[in-house]
Amino acid sequence: MKILICNDDGYRAPGIVALYEALSSIDGVQAEVIAPEHNNSAKSNALSLHSPLYVHQASNGFRYVNGTPADCVHIALTGLLGYRPDLVVSGINNGANMGDDTIYSGTVGAAMEGYLFGISAIAFSQVERDWGHLDSAAQQAKHIVQQIGQQQLLGGSAWLLNVNIPNLPLEAMGRIKLCRLGRRHNAQPVITQQSPRGETMYWIGSAGAAKDDAEGTDFHATAQGYVAMTPLKVDLTDHQHLGYWAQTASRLQMADTPMAAAPSPSTSSTLPTPPHQPKEHL
Repeated sequence: MKILICNDDGYRAPGIVALYEALSSIDGVQAEVIAPEHNNSAKSNALSLHSPLYVHQASNGFRYVNGTPADCVHIALTGLLGYRPDLVVSGINNGANMGDDTIYSGTVGAAMEGYLFGISAIAFSQVERDWGHLDSAAQQAKHIVQQIGQQQLLGGSAWLLNVNIPNLPLEAMGRIKLCRLGRRHNAQPVITQQSPRGETMYWIGSAGAAKDDAEGTDFHATAQGYVAMTPLKVDLTDHQHLGYWAQTASRLQMADTPMAAAPSPSTSSTLPTPPHQPKEHL
């Protein structure tokens, strides 16, 4: 099994070192690291299109790139590696990637880039920061990858998994639970400061607390000490409301046509009622 390893915390982060050592110890696995030079948290799927990318090699053999996590996987799969890996693994991230985090996460973005190239991928994160019980998280990641290989889950249709591991000793960690993504409250307010030149600086506020952490979510599972596993998809189409938007698009097209006849008094020109969404979605 050939595994490409990436992350968003940078090639020197303890999480990627522990992940590489754990996966490299699996019989028959060839693991290779291509990761960002610096921390690229919250870069999502961003690619660098207006500046060149450079690749260097560290003393431990890891290769690092002056770009985003998605950059690393993209150039690896389009020429840098010289072969097609069987699996792309991203992490272990310093902190959770649950619920809305997955939209912003560079860890998930790196895994998703592999998935977009038709390669199965896993994003691993620890729930709490500061690398507590990192060895246990690495062993859990190793176990999952081993089982994927033994159950022959590679080579068919590509899949994308998001895995969040509680910061617990391995023996205290619960089993793997399949979960849906939860939701967070809105982020904390922006933080403002004055620069030495008197200009106002803005810092993005902290992520909001869990809002939807009901049973079945990744938030709930990890709070109970379980390993949360969530299959992800990339299709952002709102399939549930395609019928509503089909009617709306038809009426908008009629209204846009210069020669369209004015509606008769008996014909309603009101657009269909939009599908109900919570206020924070609007």
